[in-house]
Amino acid sequence: MQTTPAAATHCLSEPLLFQDLGPRKVVADFSGGHLSSDGGVLLVGQIDQGLGVSRALAQCFYDQRDQRSVDHSLEELIAQRLHAVVLGYEDLNDHATLRLDPLLAVAAGKTDPFGLDRIRDKGHALAAPSTLNRLELSNSKSTRYHKLSHDPIKVRDTLLKLALRCLPKHTREIILDLDLMGHLVHGLQEGRHFSAYYDGYCYQPLYVVCGSVVLWAQLRTGETDPKEDVIAALKEIIPALRKRCPRARILIRGDSGFCREELMTFCESQDQVFYVLGLAQNPVLVERVQRQLDAAAAQRCLCGSSSAREFTEFEYQTQKSWSRERRVVAKAEVTAQGRNPRFVVTSLPASGFKEEKSADRFAPPALYEQVYCARGNMENVLKQQVLDLQADRLSTPYLASNQLRLWLGTFAYMLLERLRILTLGGTALASATAGTIRLKLLKVAASVQVSVRRVYVQLCSAFPLQALFRSCQERLMNLPLSSG
Repeated sequence: MQTTPAAATHCLSEPLLFQDLGPRKVVADFSGGHLSSDGGVLLVGQIDQGLGVSRALAQCFYDQRDQRSVDHSLEELIAQRLHAVVLGYEDLNDHATLRLDPLLAVAAGKTDPFGLDRIRDKGHALAAPSTLNRLELSNSKSTRYHKLSHDPIKVRDTLLKLALRCLPKHTREIILDLDLMGHLVHGLQEGRHFSAYYDGYCYQPLYVVCGSVVLWAQLRTGETDPKEDVIAALKEIIPALRKRCPRARILIRGDSGFCREELMTFCESQDQVFYVLGLAQNPVLVERVQRQLDAAAAQRCLCGSSSAREFTEFEYQTQKSWSRERRVVAKAEVTAQGRNPRFVVTSLPASGFKEEKSADRFAPPALYEQVYCARGNMENVLKQQVLDLQADRLSTPYLASNQLRLWLGTFAYMLLERLRILTLGGTALASATAGTIRLKLLKVAASVQVSVRRVYVQLCSAFPLQALFRSCQERLMNLPLSSG
């Protein structure tokens, strides 16, 4: 039997009976009125206003709608979408009910949080899923209903511009981490490609990360070698970095998938641009470290330890693919599972830089363990986007709209990362992941009342992090608003 809207409303209003509490009945329903379970969205809205993320992103779109009939501006639509992703609502279908949330409306800049002044769709302050869907699909469809197209180059440049603001201008060294991810798709998405490594059809987006800041998020179809995309990305990123941090040297770091002659030659042709890249082992390289492997095996037997390692370096050139000899650092490790040699190739000088206090910073042990292996921190950044913000939810049929979704996930991560850096330093959440910040700080019950003079939000009295919430609010209010 088909459920009518009236029947569905009746079902929602029916009381829910739970286990009795002594002589008392425990009854619940959904008649609480103007409540929100995401009181922390006020902090998200404030950091968004301070950084100007939604405002800058809205300038990358073209609005061809008849403004006489527009209820939701571009900035409001983008803020609604970004804030919902931050709060854990990555699906557009979620907005069918989220559009009733008065605090999400307040954070998006709606002057009428309850939508009571709307002529059509009264009582819904925010946009419906269909409107947000047209926002994402307008570059992929040409119909009378899709009038909110965007300029991909402007969106890309806006991400880079806002991300570079996070870097101190007087930074002397910048490390750029490169990585490809495999985002599985489960439909007939445009540009999907089968990957034996991921055992499925997927996209393979390229990310460039600096510390905890994502500078670049490019959706790739995955059937082409990444070297072309990487060099093209670096040609955009490096000049922008030079403008922001003119005295900084730049270190490019990546795994063996990026160890290409073209990338190394490009870095060597740039002023103050260095690289340290993983190098896949081959019989020649393994033969070069046999003595160190034997020494590590003997050390492990003598000490009775679970593993032992030796480090060395040498000049190496492939037979065909490399144009010159390059410095290779090797880790000769022996574990209970056997011999495990690993290699990296680098243009960093073994003696270090003149201004460095420590002359052995780029010696083989330090270069491998402290410089190269530190790239694992970048993988934690990308895991937050996938696990906490569902940035791999690339389920539209079109490549352009999936790229936009990838960018939206990256901008949402930027809001949470800046919230952590700017307001949570020195607290228990100073190094928390995006998911932990959402759960601990943003998920707080709130009651909303609107009068002529104010929007009165009553947060849950039992919220355990009230002092931290207050501290975050005070720090955010003291931040200067972005004019960009």
